[in-house]
Amino acid sequence: MSMPSPHSSPDGPPGQPIVLSRLPASIWALGFVSLLMDVSSEMVHSLLPLFMVGSLGVSVAVVGLIEGLAEATALITKVFSGVISDYVGKRKVLAVIGYGLGALTKPLFALATGPGLIFSARMLDRVGKGIRGAPRDALVADITPPEQRGAAFGLRQALDTVGAFVGPLMAVGLMLLWANDYRAVFAVAVIPAALAVLLLIFGVREPQRAPGAARVNPITRANLKRLSPACWWVVGIGAVFTLARFSEAFLVLRAEQTGVAVALVPLVMVAMNLVYAASAYPFGKLSDSMSHTRLLFWGLLVLIGADVVLALCTHWTGLLVGVALWGIHMGMTQGLLAAMVADVAPADLRGTAYGFFNLMSGLAMLLASVVAGGLWQRFGAPTTFGAGALFCGLAMLGLLARRRLAEAR
Repeated sequence: MSMPSPHSSPDGPPGQPIVLSRLPASIWALGFVSLLMDVSSEMVHSLLPLFMVGSLGVSVAVVGLIEGLAEATALITKVFSGVISDYVGKRKVLAVIGYGLGALTKPLFALATGPGLIFSARMLDRVGKGIRGAPRDALVADITPPEQRGAAFGLRQALDTVGAFVGPLMAVGLMLLWANDYRAVFAVAVIPAALAVLLLIFGVREPQRAPGAARVNPITRANLKRLSPACWWVVGIGAVFTLARFSEAFLVLRAEQTGVAVALVPLVMVAMNLVYAASAYPFGKLSDSMSHTRLLFWGLLVLIGADVVLALCTHWTGLLVGVALWGIHMGMTQGLLAAMVADVAPADLRGTAYGFFNLMSGLAMLLASVVAGGLWQRFGAPTTFGAGALFCGLAMLGLLARRRLAEAR
């Protein structure tokens, strides 16, 4: 069983590196859809842990449980949406439904008076994310030529992450303007979510299904056998990476512990996502010509650095360094893992492959966030981030063992 091979060919004709203007227009549109929805989501999520703990009196362990269940629900739902998108061949419809559901849940956060409605809103919001995720990623792969996929996934991820730091930045401004009125900020978050849905409907063109292509159930035994060992290896390594990186809600809580004012805490997510956005496209482009295993290994090493700094920091300057390292790790690995799935999955089963990838990552996210919440509640933040570094080390050993096995064969 061999490792999925990295792209050896450059993007475009020899000697002509890819430029952003050569990527399909629908890739740009999908990127801006992600940007707008992330502005909306991060306006809520960058404040939600503080709102739950400070205003609603929820324990950190319960925050970890809610975050773990919500993110796991999103990732597990992707397995079904991926399968359906492969069967019907209409990925855009599912993406519209998913983004639409996410937009409809935003007002619920503003109306919440207890953890029950917060939990319901988070779950529905993440179901929407789950519905749209696998079809959207498969749509990116369908639209983009194979030699440009690393760059395309990197661009979409970079624009997505621009939204992820603009959202918290807007949250900071509105919190200062409205004297820490969480509910008013949550209400404003409805606007960019609605714009994202409209742009997806009118700005993205889905490739036509091949004439005469039959609808085939993608999860029959015969089709599952077409998912190669290399594909299942990518699914497994994605889950291991998720175990090593728990919910970013804990970054927000760590910021408050270091003495950052409540209204300024979302700046932590601004910093992380700014670094993430700046690094996603360059590392996505690099993945088209570099060993995937090596890039994953270095990404884990950076995450260990982030965990160590976050475990030891007592001042906001140390926190900023740890958060920046976290963002670099995300930029190095997230677009790469998505491109790796596209590389090793058959074209007509990409949605299914992304679905299984996200199913395993979802289960890992649930476990990681529940464990992190329990460790935080019982032993504190340093132990929590120390455990994250330990998981990273185990993942690195797994990558090294896998590489040596491949070389031996």
